[in-house]
Order: sequence, then structure tokens, then C-alpha cells
Amino acid sequence: MTADDSRKEASRKASFAQIANAVFWSFFGVRKQRNLEEDAVTIKPHHAIIAGVIGMILFVLALLVIVRIIMANT
Repeated sequence: MTADDSRKEASRKASFAQIANAVFWSFFGVRKQRNLEEDAVTIKPHHAIIAGVIGMILFVLALLVIVRIIMANT
């Protein structure tokens, strides 16, 4: 990778889908090295933290809904 390629990648911003995808796979602890390096350049830390908190909240809410459904059927 040349210096020009590094500058082009650094100036590129991550989309919402890319951030959500990175956080989703990070919850499982599964990331490809190439994707990790790309995400490290394009995703800002505060975006990853916000997406992680939102992902955690959605996960907990999904678990609560599943438990309520199961408990209602017993």
C-alpha cells in the first residue's frame, strides 16, 4: 500500500452499515484481519462506542422479549 492509498483510505468515512457490521461481528469476536485494518482507518472510536451501546441495548431488549414470550406460553 502506498502513501497515497493510505491518505485516500484515511479520508474516507465509514457508512452506518459498515459501522453496524463491524460492531455486529465484534460481538462474536470474529473479524478478518483485512476488515479490521480497514475499519481501524475509517471508523472513528466514538462511532464504534455509540454503535456498540445501541447494539447492546437491542440485544438485551431482544432477550427480554424472548423471555416474556416464553413465560407467557408456560
